[in-house]
Formats: sequence, C-alpha cells, structure tokens
Amino acid sequence: MEIAVLLHNIRSLHNVGSIFRTADAAGAKKIYLCGITPAPVDRFEKIIPQFAKVSLGAEKYLGWKKFPSTLPLIKKLKDRGYKIFAIEQSKKSTPYFREARRAKGTAKIVLVLGNEVRGLPPAVLKSADKILEIPMLGGKESLNVAVAFGIVAFGFLSRISK
Repeated sequence: MEIAVLLHNIRSLHNVGSIFRTADAAGAKKIYLCGITPAPVDRFEKIIPQFAKVSLGAEKYLGWKKFPSTLPLIKKLKDRGYKIFAIEQSKKSTPYFREARRAKGTAKIVLVLGNEVRGLPPAVLKSADKILEIPMLGGKESLNVAVAFGIVAFGFLSRISK
C-alpha cells in the first residue's frame, strides 16, 4: 500500500513538523504541502530549526513537494489511481474507522487535512472520494490538526493494512 498526505493551507510550522513525524511513523511515503503550508526548509534550502525540533528529522525519510494549489494536485493524484480521503467534519462525513474497513485492499491512498481554523474548503471536500471524521464526544468538537492526523493515520491505516 502506498500512503501519501496532503496538507492544505496548514499555518503552523509546528503542526506540519508533527505531521511529518507521525506520517513517517505511520509508513507514509510522501507529503504534499499546498498553499501556505510551510516547508521544512527556508528559501535557501536550509532546514528550519523550529521544524526540525518537532519533526526530529522525519523530513529526511519522507518525500515531500510544495504545490501552489490543492485541487489540481488532487486531480493529478486521482488520475494516478489514488483514493482521496479528506479528514473533516461535514454532513457527508463517515467515521474514519467505518470507512477503513471498506477501504481495505486499496493500493494507494491520500489523507487530506486542512487549515487549523477553516478546515477544508467545499471544493476540496467535493473532490474527495470519501470524507472521514473523528467522532467527538465533548462540547468543543475540535482537535488540533496534528493530533487528528495521528488518530486517523494509525486508526485508519492499521485497519486497512491487516
């Protein structure tokens, strides 16, 4: 199975670094950084110290690429046979663990996460094959994006790789 991660307009360098570290631990092969999502390196191609502190060098093990826009990349990935799973609460979302059982045997997947405040825009949700959510029991109904990624990455991926 080939796992990729797409980050749409994530603002926090710390969140991105944490996602890199978790993605590496979960067996992802590639991370796509879209829009304003920061890269692990500065404009001089030097590792950003704050990023490295959180990622613990995971950027050395994962392929990553920066893209200005999310939708054309999703189309390209679909054309290459990837199944696109957006992680977001919406009227059309399914608990991630239910969908994981159905996705078992899928060869190539992309987990898509959005901005810390606004989440994923409707156009990105519409382009996804499935929208996955983490059921929330508390009043806030919100998780940090890096924490949400960790839950889905290990919960979802452990079910489809068995």
